[in-house]
Amino acid sequence: MKRRQILGFLGIAVAGLLLAIGLPLVTPSPGVAQSNASIVVSAASSLKEALQDIKTLYQQSKSNINISYNFGASGALQQQIEQGAPADIFISAAKKQVDALETKGLLLSGSRINLANNRLVLIVAQDVVGITSFNNLTDSKIKKIAIGEPRSVPAGQYGEEVLKNLKLYDQVKSKFVFGNNVRQVLAAVESGNAQAGIVYATDAKTSNKVKVVVTADEKLHSPIVYPLAVIKGSKNISAARQFVQFLSGSQSKTVLRKYGFIVR
Repeated sequence: MKRRQILGFLGIAVAGLLLAIGLPLVTPSPGVAQSNASIVVSAASSLKEALQDIKTLYQQSKSNINISYNFGASGALQQQIEQGAPADIFISAAKKQVDALETKGLLLSGSRINLANNRLVLIVAQDVVGITSFNNLTDSKIKKIAIGEPRSVPAGQYGEEVLKNLKLYDQVKSKFVFGNNVRQVLAAVESGNAQAGIVYATDAKTSNKVKVVVTADEKLHSPIVYPLAVIKGSKNISAARQFVQFLSGSQSKTVLRKYGFIVR
């Protein structure tokens, strides 16, 4: 008997023995186990703490998926994506930036959803007294008002809308100190570099150095919504879709509510 035939019979015999004693055959099976993947999530700064907690939860069951965050102003992140910066998912603090990417064909069709909503608030340092409304921003004791750069920071855009609708904008615009993202606005008030600031309710909640004076009436500004979508050029679309699904699930919603976001 030739050597090849002998080896063939031995292989069959071993396989039969393994089946007889209940041990599985070890054979490659494409698609049964997920390979490791890395995804980059470009997200609005106001989502930082919530998304970090959500990542921890997700990786308890998906340890083979590495998630990296790129936090910043929504407008700046939009420009980065348009210029080809690596990103698999984009989460904006306004519709405008996601609309722009969708118009340019940069989003994966059918992947867009609204993650959460927020509220806009006027904040001052904890030791400041006598400020009870947006109208007080015209007072002479308020020298600087921190606000996001409206062209790139949605919180700044919403803040401008509020002040214009209250007929206060022209009276206070000379006091503006602009932040490149909403967290810079918060930091300016915390440090005393500005006597007041306009941020999201969720940002104010992260700090024990500031207090909320008033929450803006939602009729005074555009709806504050956080849309997200998978980037069409993603090299890990399957992993990105899975994370988006988790973001819209009950565990993630619980985390978002914990940080003060409004989840439908």
